[in-house]
Amino acid sequence: MDLKTASAIRRLRLVSVPEGISWIVLASCTVIKYTVASGFDVAPVLGPIHGVLFILYVLFWLDAWNRTKWAKGTGAMYFAYSIIPGGGFVAERRLRREAEDAVIAARARKEGVVNA
Repeated sequence: MDLKTASAIRRLRLVSVPEGISWIVLASCTVIKYTVASGFDVAPVLGPIHGVLFILYVLFWLDAWNRTKWAKGTGAMYFAYSIIPGGGFVAERRLRREAEDAVIAARARKEGVVNA
């Protein structure tokens, strides 16, 4: 994995958790607004924050998809994680594993280790 690909995955990992948190908080506050406290409206504040994080996620997702050459299904799966509540946490965990596996594979190639 080259440096630009690793950086693209890292950026996607870094924005996925805050995007997931903002999605859950915004959805929770909306439910509270319409069920418990009718005067409780944080959407004017949280909405734009979540919007910026979502746009960053999509931009970083496009960059990572372009650089890693993921299959269409894998790319679609990572996009779907931005829509599913809490999906950002799953995306971060999978991307971290993918990056760790790439580092292990690169070290094995460097040392000349071949799987049997």
